[in-house]
Amino acid sequence: MASKVGRCHCGAVHFEVELDEGLKALRRCDCSFCRRRWAVMACVPAEDLRVLKGTDVLTLYQWGTRVAEHFFCSVCGIYTHHRRRSEPSQFGINIACFDDVDVRDYMDVPYGGAASSPSDAEPGWRGHR
Repeated sequence: MASKVGRCHCGAVHFEVELDEGLKALRRCDCSFCRRRWAVMACVPAEDLRVLKGTDVLTLYQWGTRVAEHFFCSVCGIYTHHRRRSEPSQFGINIACFDDVDVRDYMDVPYGGAASSPSDAEPGWRGHR
């Protein structure tokens, strides 16, 4: 198991994650929200993510079913991770938060099928929390 430390742009948020498969099992979500942020994510069990610094500056965003929890640094705005709607016992981790990752190497990561889920329809948007 490989442990990696990630951070937001300004360094206010640091997290550590255990990656069983390294950066091999990656995905993009095609729900209305994730399409706009275009992030490549590694998925991990919730217990494999530890916020080391900056819990107090993380901002939570939810919409629609309010099951997914999207976390952003409130200082620089970078999306660091989210609790998955389709599998709430897992987190999606923004791999661009790892210093040794060049996201241009991951342009061909496939998209999931969230856009076809009725629970991800845009009229369900409920704004910030």
